[in-house]
Amino acid sequence: MRQPIEEGFVTISRAAGTMTFPSQFMLVAAMNPTPDGKMPGESRSSPREIQNYLGRISGPLLDRIDLHIEVPQVKFRDISAEQTGETSAVIRKRVVEARQRQQARFARKPAITCNARMTPKELKQCCVLDEATKELLKFAMADLNLSARAYDRILKVARTIADLTGRKISQRSHLRGDSISITGPAVVDVT
Repeated sequence: MRQPIEEGFVTISRAAGTMTFPSQFMLVAAMNPTPDGKMPGESRSSPREIQNYLGRISGPLLDRIDLHIEVPQVKFRDISAEQTGETSAVIRKRVVEARQRQQARFARKPAITCNARMTPKELKQCCVLDEATKELLKFAMADLNLSARAYDRILKVARTIADLTGRKISQRSHLRGDSISITGPAVVDVT
């Protein structure tokens, strides 16, 4: 599963020969925070049971997932409020505009169709960070013990957030996810 996620193709070797197939896809996954589906502070599961449950997903696979978002329980007052979030049409318009920016950016590079497919060379060209943002990322890398793969993923996501907001440069707020409009509380984890 790691090769198709990372490289966009899968190679199958058999006695008769080797075949390579394209395999570009978006992996969207969901997982409960504990075996019984409750938040850790509310769960009846022991810390060891929770750790065993979370350990069922391999570290190398988790390292290849761009975003990890914790979604807390929705409160009654939020469900019953008359205020509504953005419509799907408004969100779709913003996503289409971001994709158009990406297509224009990579027009001369047919192998790159979106930010997720950027190589290290394109990352350096398209994700220019100011000094304050570099310091934030340096601190996060050291403090959270992030891998080089995570560094690249953070830059790609930050570039996408910048595209969604119509900005040209990945700024500190793009790394933290401040610019993303999400209905309801959400935490973007950079790991």
